[in-house]
Amino acid sequence: MFVVREFSFDAAHNLERYHGKCERLHGHTYKMAVTLEGRPDGEGMVMDFVDLKKKVNEEIVSKFDHSYLNDIIPQPTAENIARYVFERLDGVLKGQNYGLHSVQIWETAGSSAIFFRGDL
Repeated sequence: MFVVREFSFDAAHNLERYHGKCERLHGHTYKMAVTLEGRPDGEGMVMDFVDLKKKVNEEIVSKFDHSYLNDIIPQPTAENIARYVFERLDGVLKGQNYGLHSVQIWETAGSSAIFFRGDL
């Protein structure tokens, strides 16, 4: 079973190794989906959404929101952001009955990247 929680944050970046408009400083309202895979526990939940929200906000959103992503991630493309988030949350979102499955980052409403466990 999969459990998904969505988040959003505003951040700026520029893609220094890209040749085009995105090499200049600009910002996005990013959307992020964190997906867990697991089995419901005795309470009928894979993970309590309140706990999931708290952990992701502490580990990622509080650091990314209104930040300059280049200070955190080299060449912060949607692909690199998704990988970074997955690697930071992998140990945090692990329980007896669940683990992190994937992280999806939307840079715009129609453009996203997904990082899966198999991509490690």
